[in-house]
Amino acid sequence: MTDSSHNALARASSSYLRSAMHQPIQWHEFGKEAFAAARLANKPVLLDIGAVWCHWCHVMDRESYDDAEVAAIVNEHYIAVKVDRDERPDIDSRYQAAVAALTGQGGWPLTAFLTSDGKPFYGGTYFPPADAYGRPSFKRVLLSIAQAYRDKHGEVLEQAQMVESAISRAESFSAGSGKVSATVIDAILESALKMFDDVNGGFGSAPKFPHPAALDLLMDQYVRTRTGNEELRTIFVSTLEKMARGGVYDQLAGGFHRYSVDERWIVPHFEKMCYDNSELLKNYGHAYQATGDEFFAGVARDIIRWMDEWLSDRAHGGFYASQDADYSMDDDGDYFTWTLRETKAALSEDEAAVAALHYDIQEAGDMHHNPAKNVLYIGTGVEEIARRLNIPEERARTLLAAAKKKMYAARLLRPTPYVDKTVYAGWNAMCVSAYLEAAKVLDLAEARHFALRSLDRLLSEGWNAERGMKHVIAYSDPRAERREIAVPGVLDDYAFAVIACLDAYEATADLSYFRFARSIGEAMVAGFFDPVAGGFFDTRGGAAGRGADEQTALGILGTRRKPFQDSPTPAGNSAAAIALLRLHGYANDLSDNDASYRDKAEQTLEVYAGVAGQHGIFAATYGLAVVHFSQPQTQVVVVGKDEVAAELYRAAVRPLGLSTAVLCLDADKVVAQNLPPALAETIPNLPALGGGRSFAVVCSGFACQPPIFDAQELARTLGSQARPAARVGWAGF
Repeated sequence: MTDSSHNALARASSSYLRSAMHQPIQWHEFGKEAFAAARLANKPVLLDIGAVWCHWCHVMDRESYDDAEVAAIVNEHYIAVKVDRDERPDIDSRYQAAVAALTGQGGWPLTAFLTSDGKPFYGGTYFPPADAYGRPSFKRVLLSIAQAYRDKHGEVLEQAQMVESAISRAESFSAGSGKVSATVIDAILESALKMFDDVNGGFGSAPKFPHPAALDLLMDQYVRTRTGNEELRTIFVSTLEKMARGGVYDQLAGGFHRYSVDERWIVPHFEKMCYDNSELLKNYGHAYQATGDEFFAGVARDIIRWMDEWLSDRAHGGFYASQDADYSMDDDGDYFTWTLRETKAALSEDEAAVAALHYDIQEAGDMHHNPAKNVLYIGTGVEEIARRLNIPEERARTLLAAAKKKMYAARLLRPTPYVDKTVYAGWNAMCVSAYLEAAKVLDLAEARHFALRSLDRLLSEGWNAERGMKHVIAYSDPRAERREIAVPGVLDDYAFAVIACLDAYEATADLSYFRFARSIGEAMVAGFFDPVAGGFFDTRGGAAGRGADEQTALGILGTRRKPFQDSPTPAGNSAAAIALLRLHGYANDLSDNDASYRDKAEQTLEVYAGVAGQHGIFAATYGLAVVHFSQPQTQVVVVGKDEVAAELYRAAVRPLGLSTAVLCLDADKVVAQNLPPALAETIPNLPALGGGRSFAVVCSGFACQPPIFDAQELARTLGSQARPAARVGWAGF
């Protein structure tokens, strides 16, 4: 204990851990000191894994870990260890797999019981304070497990060994390897068609999560083939529309909550994550490209509005991790929900009448803990409101706009859920890519500027060519002590950073971003790639690995994993393959590790080729990687700085092309040394091609077409390339 009122978590840096420093539990951070104490006392370890945004983690904290009787049991019989799953995804992923092997399910809070050397032998998620929900009380579980550890120690060790073996086999994929084939895309699309909810949009039933990678794959295949694929269009249009009109979308501030507890997208789990919103921001921008519907562009701008206001470090650059669901232990989305009385108190009579119809605000609402509370969703459109109230449509629109503004202002006066201002490398890279994509599609200069500032911070504070990538760039609490040894980056941090740097290069034509992408990509291959079986491990290879955590081998952290399924962020191996394929499109040479980027990407995709189709929409990022692999990257290089160049650029970015890169270069500054190797070799005399006029060059498969001077002709050329084509070899003009 650090003093009479705080446990050892007062020395932690993580927001989630620090939120528990007042609890009577004698918590430890995950580390060698905790396991040494367990071995010395011959006690099992109680492991709690959660997150600051997690509602049920807060519930279990209040019901059990704040309780003196529970604390007495834990402190007598266990060494208690608490982990922030955002800070330590390597710990979380392995113990989630272990508990899933034991119980068939996982989630947060994750409650695991470990031997004194960290091997799991029993676990679950939320345990109630009394027998309820078909689950035993936490006190009963604690006492029973402690007794079993004492009296049946041999059986406990045997169980732990079986669990460790199960998770070691879980992601070996040794029997699933095969040749990469575009047929896997058809299998994923078939899964999406079967799971599609044609009434409410989305996939499956309650609880209903967004699946951004699946939606991107659907859109990509729709624009590539168009004819006869209206079914694909129906799926992504219906899903994105109904999500944005539902309660899972924050109708006042913008941005998406994490998921919906019902199949209609009405009642959400209220936490808001930066990575959900980054990927959905891409979805809505892509849907605008695929359909031309301004509705999708408006949602994309609204997501940025919310992220700018709530999840952005405006002073330094960088994106914060999350906003909590609740502002106290006793509420459940109260900040975001409304009673009819609260609505009328904030608005004029006419405004309240319009708002109540539009957002379906009634006396009886949607929340179990407070039935008067309504989740805001679009229940009635403006035309219908005008008809029902017998007012002009423009009057209804004006009243609604005023009501929305007043309701948001009133909401800002309420106690506000905590924003975790931790800056994570991988999630920041995802947000950077999303902002740059939206800025390109919607011509948002400020979003582009902030994304580049944020990437510059990530590279300056999070990346070091000798030490590698940090996982945490900055912690939320300024009072927190900082770790002596930084949490090392995981595979996701590297893969998403490579992609973000390539996106930044395409947005700026600044070759330094390409060089960063290449340097980080080389480090990713050196530290994470499996040279024997192919694919990438999620952490560096063992405690001796460069930049590896000295505590890598604790518990089951030595278990090797090759993450493949999207859950919910894009899977690390698929993202790494995409990063390497995009690097190959600019480099077209051997990496420093004796095989080309494309070869390593192919080896990675081959590891999962035999099983990917069986995972359906959960393998959607793998499907996107196969698209990048099977279709040569198209690069559109626009040269010039006049209105003609601007028109050519707009024509190039208007259609959706997930494997199309667009560069805009100033003719006065273009020399071969400012181009990446492949383009420098293919079009060494680029400025001279235009004869003094602005122009565009379309390159694909390391071959370029003659210059194009007209925006309409460029649009036709890119449209003809939307259909699948055979890979072409190296050639100049």
